[in-house]
Amino acid sequence: MCRLFALHAGTNVVTATFWLLDAPDNLEAQSRRNPDGTGLGVFDGQGRPEVRKQPIAAWQDKDFAIEAHEMTGTTFVAHVRYATTGSHDIVNTHPFLQDGRIFAHNGVLEGLDELDERLREVGTADLVGGQTDSERAFALITASIRACGGDVSAGLVDALRWLAANVPIYAVNVLLSTATDVWALRYPESHELYMLDRRDGAPVHLRTNRIRAHAEQLRSRPAVVFASEPMDDDPRWQLIAPGELVHVDAQLRVDRDVVLPDPPRHPLHREELSSAVQAAQHS
Repeated sequence: MCRLFALHAGTNVVTATFWLLDAPDNLEAQSRRNPDGTGLGVFDGQGRPEVRKQPIAAWQDKDFAIEAHEMTGTTFVAHVRYATTGSHDIVNTHPFLQDGRIFAHNGVLEGLDELDERLREVGTADLVGGQTDSERAFALITASIRACGGDVSAGLVDALRWLAANVPIYAVNVLLSTATDVWALRYPESHELYMLDRRDGAPVHLRTNRIRAHAEQLRSRPAVVFASEPMDDDPRWQLIAPGELVHVDAQLRVDRDVVLPDPPRHPLHREELSSAVQAAQHS
């Protein structure tokens, strides 16, 4: 399963250090369980996005994934990729950047020919530079946001409702960020996605066996965190409900709404996935 992480500090500019493969085991010895790419996105204090990412091919690029990355900004998005579609190239590595927004995805979509046809209809097929279902989903979201006059929440819901009605879905967990806001969506229940509300004081150090983040300045500053799994023993980690959209604005106000109450029209079940896709989703 691809790992997702986002940290939103509101209008506070903080410096954070990330390690994207903080694994306790030996990478080469455990290569069958190791990911295919890692990436980091940030919005700096002036609202400018920066994305750093690296595929991992034959472990020749593993140094990028295990070294410390220090970044300064208000909002951070990290992704560790287990490939299901697309080669192990940088063009297929998350996060993606479109229209000044940063996007990362965890899940499986099929029916890509139908999705490609939809992207041609809505005019964003040219935004897709790689082969992943994730970048295609982002291009559909971008088209819907444009059609909704820039309303990100409305566009995100519109795009996901189209996907839920028209293509086979195993999971579509999404993190989407602008310079001021973050959106997180879990759909349906196949994969977990958690939120940590620390507006009364943020964690300094967060860790799983794949992503580690440290931000000393957050000791006395508020933040909201999203992750594929709880990253410490704080009891305030909350599992986002299936179909729930969480929106956090620049003032760290949190809005939560179940926008996709029904399951996909064409649900994919684990046993229907190929062995390679199963391994990537449940690594």
